[in-house]
Amino acid sequence: MRLNEIGKSGIKVTPITLGTWAMGGDFWGEIDDQACVDALRAGLDRGINIIDTAPVYGSGHAEELVGRAIKGYRREEIVIATKFGVGGANWNDASRKAAFQETEDSLRRLGTDYIDLYQVHWPDPNTPVEETMEALNDLKNAGKIRAIGVSNFDVALMEKSRETARIDSVQPQYSLLVRDIEADLLPYCIEQGIGVLSYGSLGAGMLTGKYRTPPPATEIERRSMFYPFYKEPLFGKALALVEKLEALSKEIDKPVAQIALNWVIAQPGMTTALVGSKNTKQAIQNADTLTWELSGEALAFIDRALKDIYG
Repeated sequence: MRLNEIGKSGIKVTPITLGTWAMGGDFWGEIDDQACVDALRAGLDRGINIIDTAPVYGSGHAEELVGRAIKGYRREEIVIATKFGVGGANWNDASRKAAFQETEDSLRRLGTDYIDLYQVHWPDPNTPVEETMEALNDLKNAGKIRAIGVSNFDVALMEKSRETARIDSVQPQYSLLVRDIEADLLPYCIEQGIGVLSYGSLGAGMLTGKYRTPPPATEIERRSMFYPFYKEPLFGKALALVEKLEALSKEIDKPVAQIALNWVIAQPGMTTALVGSKNTKQAIQNADTLTWELSGEALAFIDRALKDIYG
């Protein structure tokens, strides 16, 4: 199976990552803990070697499920990516104190003694980024973490961060429906040799073909915090794109979701695409994305569809 290096860290990962946001149980609806554990193990057994999580997903619950899932596996064969700086009493806190405390809390929940990729979840406007990066350097030197990443950072903040620490990755939102990073962040990462881990790779479910009408109002409120295309006028355009993907799906006999994921990981500069699941069936379908690749003709078809719909 193809492996991509996360920046210059020496850590190599599969182009699909097992995402765990939904497993927190506090944002995407009810979950079955054992089904989530089984889903993670199904993905691992299918060859995926990286799991991404965060303390804020269910106030540590997702990390605990990851800890349960990896128990019994060879730890050195699994890449664990988690984050810090969001949640807790101050909500947005990437201070030195928070970095050290959250590291220990995550290690305990995950049942491990090191984190492969430790990411600043969101920029903290109240903490100098130099303080954050110095703390991460110290954690790295202590063997608590292997590589440093950031999430939701722009190019300017990444540049400033890199004055203090080596940044091996960034985690932005990226999918067929949200392509802002193509303007500057993605070219910057390609030039600087920084890994890119996409979240929202399936557009919070939109790119599975599940929706023909917008979800209920309560669902829209939650999703629209991060995903703008669940409301008009973007919902209609997103649905038009899904219909194009469904036509391609019939032609090449592959699921729409796998087409959307394969498009993401085919883009230059992409290291791995995060995708969540809450049951074994979803996890296996996501993992099986790696068993095939989009042809040049299929990629051209999708590019034409994007231009026709979005200009």
